[in-house]
Amino acid sequence: MAENKNKVQDEADIITLEFDDDENIECEIMGVFDYDGHDYIALIPLDDSDDVYIYGYREVGEDEFEIVDIEDDDLFAKVVEEFDTIMASEE
Repeated sequence: MAENKNKVQDEADIITLEFDDDENIECEIMGVFDYDGHDYIALIPLDDSDDVYIYGYREVGEDEFEIVDIEDDDLFAKVVEEFDTIMASEE
């Protein structure tokens, strides 16, 4: 997926991810969290799967943000581990 600028569409915090193959997936924003001084976003696709998508997160304006792929596999694994730790602490 290429870099993608998204606007929050409504109060339910639903965004549409647009993939390079023209596939669009609506996702609910689960939350934004910090790992090692950088922000990441967790998204839940509205397709009845148990998937969670995690991307880099960057605010680029009022009510506007950018999500980017985490291309480094080691970093991605550490970010997912942090997300899992946060989720486990909230149970």
